[in-house]
Amino acid sequence: MAYLLNYTRKPMEDGMLYGPRLAYSMHLAVSQDGKQFQALNHNSGVLFVKATENEDGSLNPKSLKNPWLFTLPDGRFGVAGIRIQGDGGEDQESRGCVVLFTSKDLLEYEELGLLKLGTEYVERIFVYCVPESRQLRLIWQEQSGSCFTSEMEEPEKLQLTQIPIRCDRSSEPDIFGEEIFGDVGIEGAIPHNMLEIAQREDIQGITAKSTAIHGAEVCAAEGKIPAEVADKLCRKLLTPVNTGMEFPKSIEASRLGECRARALYSDGSFAWKKVDWDLSQADFQTRGSYPIEGRVHQEHFAFPMAYNRADPCVTRWNDNYYFIATNDADGNHTLYIREADTLSGLVEAEEHLLLDSQTYPGIGGLLWAPEFHEIQGRLYIFHAATPGEFFWEESHVMELREGGNPVCREDWSAPKRVVKRDGSDLCEAGKEITLDMTCFEWQGEWYAVWSQRQFLPKDLGAWLYIAKLNPQEPWKLLTEPVVLSKPEYGWANNHTFVDEGPFALPGEDKLYLTFSSAAVDATYVVGLLTIEKGKNLLKPGDWKKRNYPILTSRSVKGEFGTGHNAYVTDEEGNVWNTYHARPGVDGVRSSGIRRVHFDVDGDPVLDVTEELDVAEEFRLVRTEVIVE
Repeated sequence: MAYLLNYTRKPMEDGMLYGPRLAYSMHLAVSQDGKQFQALNHNSGVLFVKATENEDGSLNPKSLKNPWLFTLPDGRFGVAGIRIQGDGGEDQESRGCVVLFTSKDLLEYEELGLLKLGTEYVERIFVYCVPESRQLRLIWQEQSGSCFTSEMEEPEKLQLTQIPIRCDRSSEPDIFGEEIFGDVGIEGAIPHNMLEIAQREDIQGITAKSTAIHGAEVCAAEGKIPAEVADKLCRKLLTPVNTGMEFPKSIEASRLGECRARALYSDGSFAWKKVDWDLSQADFQTRGSYPIEGRVHQEHFAFPMAYNRADPCVTRWNDNYYFIATNDADGNHTLYIREADTLSGLVEAEEHLLLDSQTYPGIGGLLWAPEFHEIQGRLYIFHAATPGEFFWEESHVMELREGGNPVCREDWSAPKRVVKRDGSDLCEAGKEITLDMTCFEWQGEWYAVWSQRQFLPKDLGAWLYIAKLNPQEPWKLLTEPVVLSKPEYGWANNHTFVDEGPFALPGEDKLYLTFSSAAVDATYVVGLLTIEKGKNLLKPGDWKKRNYPILTSRSVKGEFGTGHNAYVTDEEGNVWNTYHARPGVDGVRSSGIRRVHFDVDGDPVLDVTEELDVAEEFRLVRTEVIVE
């Protein structure tokens, strides 16, 4: 029998690797025998509890202890757990309560809030569905050791239907003892409970007229996870791996150059790949069929491709590629640009000085996060700068003159500070800073998203803001700024409260917006916001924020503090992710490039490394080329 395990982790002594705000979250693993388990999501949490907010907008970080996973009568899932302070202490606001979540697929969760159980701190909670009454039975243990039980109907009501009564723990299953689990073989794992994964034959009695929801209800009544849900969890929370390559058995010579190999992946997705053919055995002057073979083409980018370069961005402009990044080597006092006719050529390309902290009045040090953006046929660079002090850091825009050369600094305008529609400052310098501004077009409108942080009268942390942008003068906003995201989860307020580094990746039906969170140390991560076509981008409730980060120090071996990424599409249509990470926990911020994979649902996957992208055993492709 197969199982899904719910667990948390022991915080590691080195908080840079896996501190309390990461460890105190719900993790998931799968097993085929209930003994050996495979951690999902790189042994990282998939469910984090939200911070609470004070009247002044500041956040109180929270974490999740002893989560319990259960099925709901309607086929959904629930999680009950103990909300604690971010770093593990007791949470006064949660005294006598447990926090509840619901989920349709164990990938997206809705946090319902606190359920009041009593007056004493709750230590553990156990919940299961009573099929006969479709009620949920709760058993909990207070820190004193006393146990109580009650029932409730719908979790959304956050209300018990019976007065809690004391129960004898000896009469209940050993639901609170970790001793029922052996060593599950996962680093740092603290198991809490596991649910059996129902096999498809378990619900064969359901008529074809019934929907998958009815099958889910059958599983829920038995406290099981439907096989379809478990399959999707594995597809979404395990990095896709190349499992094969397809190519036509024969092809006309005239089409050889345009035909691509189809790389297959473990999650059911695929990607088109160029092939480098050995044509020595083919005679293109003589009619006939010729067997040939080739190797699937793959660009190679060793990490790092540039030391001491953070917040990298690459663009393709007039058939050339350009690279720019924050220069950590000189304390962020210069911006250099590289030019090459291929993406891989940027690795060894010469650097040209574009901007320094002495040329223009008002532009001093801390030249941060430059980004290329083409707007209505003109090329711009968005970046942050300050006259000198950190607390005056603000977003600026430079414009390339018409017909100008991007590597020639004289062809760029002086930086212009971004302002509101009426020309007023975006924020009050010295009290708030703005940085990491990006822009994009979506459904005929231009938008800007940036990070803004208030320091006075109180440090509120860095939040993401969004507004419409004037494409004719992209240093001017068209609407009032709207708060888009706050660092409410433990992975976003780890060491500091920061959401920053946004960059858009438009899809066919969805807009993806990645951003970076936490301190710019080894705890730096990449989060994800999405919005569907037709929704209002200026309405925060229309966006969905993924509960867990999609790129962390655990995603790719040897890369720590991965974040502040941007995207570029090459001439073959491949999308590439440029990012910075540290080659070691204490290494310098350095730039990397990796292909963006799109999973079976079309969502971006950022941790498909070269060896996972194209397996050596599938690189050789054979076909017959037909010469007419």
